[in-house]
Amino acid sequence: MAKFALRGLARSLARELDPTGFHVAHVIIDGAIRSAANSDPADAPDSRLDPYAIANACLHLIAQPRSAWTQELDLRKWAGASDLFPEDLT
Repeated sequence: MAKFALRGLARSLARELDPTGFHVAHVIIDGAIRSAANSDPADAPDSRLDPYAIANACLHLIAQPRSAWTQELDLRKWAGASDLFPEDLT
C-alpha cells in the first residue's frame, strides 16, 4: 500500500472512530532501528533509532488526553547539520 494511502486510511479511521473515543494515529518510523544485529557504526553514533525511544514515544501517544490527540507521529534519527545541509553553504 502506498504511503499516502496509509496516511489517508489513518485519517479516515480517525474521523470515523473519534466520536467513540478510539484514538487512531499514523506512526512513521523513518530509519533503521538499533538492535543486537544492527548496531550503530563506530563512526556514526546515534545513526539508528533506539527501540526504547520508539516505545516511549508510542506510550506518550496512547496516554494523550482526548483534548489534544496526535494524528501523525514522525520518528526519525537525529540529524546533525551535515545531514541537513550536505553541501557547503558558506
